[in-house]
Amino acid sequence: MTGPTSHLVHVNGLKQRYLEWGDPAAPTVLMLHGLRSYAYTWAPVAQALTGSYHVLAPDFRGRGDSDWDPRQDYYTDSYVGDIAALTAQLGLNRFALLGHSMGGSVTYAYAARYPDQVAAAVVEDIGPGSSTETAGADRILREMAETPAGFASLEDVYGYWRRIRPGVTDEALASRVANTVRPGPDGRWEWKLDMAGIAAARRGGDPARSIDLWACVDALRAPTMVIRGGRSDFLPVETCQAMAQRQPRLRWHEIADAGHYVHDDAPATFIELVASFLDEALR
Repeated sequence: MTGPTSHLVHVNGLKQRYLEWGDPAAPTVLMLHGLRSYAYTWAPVAQALTGSYHVLAPDFRGRGDSDWDPRQDYYTDSYVGDIAALTAQLGLNRFALLGHSMGGSVTYAYAARYPDQVAAAVVEDIGPGSSTETAGADRILREMAETPAGFASLEDVYGYWRRIRPGVTDEALASRVANTVRPGPDGRWEWKLDMAGIAAARRGGDPARSIDLWACVDALRAPTMVIRGGRSDFLPVETCQAMAQRQPRLRWHEIADAGHYVHDDAPATFIELVASFLDEALR
């Protein structure tokens, strides 16, 4: 399996890392990760699509190899601004977006704000109200309140993520451990993401703040597919139905044996669904 190339650019005063797979001459798909995630979470999906697509995946500010934000400005509008600056710097004028959870909120908002740039959109397990009105939102707040500052051993890191996501596959767990912690100067393991800053912003209420995601759904002009995990506590079926009813360009699918992290829990089904949609929407 051919790995991605890694690039560093400066975006809105911060260093941002992004990964790149495939032929730049092919249609571009920009993949946006979730709240406590990182660009490499998309590696299996990106690798499966590289025969047909040019795939880019950034580490959002505060994650992976991107800079932490000293102002702790970890909100949807700032992420949208970062993606706008990144795509402008790379000369991308037309592309597809795929976003999971927080990255899905960015996808809705970006597609609404820049409709001429977005050729298609895929949103994984988030909709209007998910971050404020669901059992999943409450769960995430509890988890972040109980997040340790660091870990004595790598075994403790594995144990932490296994407790948070008891159904995670071994492959997804290994990826999460490899990309969310690093050795600290005292022999312990420390976070590779700005967990304290991200948690502080998340506790502040709605991470979308002034962005109305229902208005973003209404404003969509590109074919859009929402993928819900059948065991998700974050995206209610009723929200999917309401989005599809008010936005004719939007359709939704449920993958039964998956939770909030659909691309981790059911990768083969997720990849097949995304590839089929993109082939139809972009070709």
